[in-house]
Amino acid sequence: DVQLQASGGGLVQAGGSLRLSCAASGFTFDESTVAWFRQAPGKEREGIALVNHKVGRSYYSDSVKGRFTISSDTAKNTVFLQMNNLKPEDTAVYYCAAEGKKYHTSSHYFGGYRYDFWGQGTQVTVSS
Repeated sequence: DVQLQASGGGLVQAGGSLRLSCAASGFTFDESTVAWFRQAPGKEREGIALVNHKVGRSYYSDSVKGRFTISSDTAKNTVFLQMNNLKPEDTAVYYCAAEGKKYHTSSHYFGGYRYDFWGQGTQVTVSS
């Protein structure tokens, strides 16, 4: 079974940094596309960064480009999201997600891929 475990969230002041981790299992990691999404209260879930391991492509939403960096440790099947210069509007629950082959009601699209598998989310709160 596909499993995604996100961790690393917390409370940080504006301008600070956090690094999120997503430990993955149950699929061929080095051929996968994994993304980070976030969802703030009352807002839609938003895709913010992805990495396609097969072709070595990463992509960012405009809202985080230049501040966030996605990376991977393929030996540990883990994807990271380094978040710098955090702003109060970055406050949200952050989810990692993996591309799948079967649509689910929880599936979301971002950067040209569909994500069918989700981790449990980790809270990031940025104080002003």
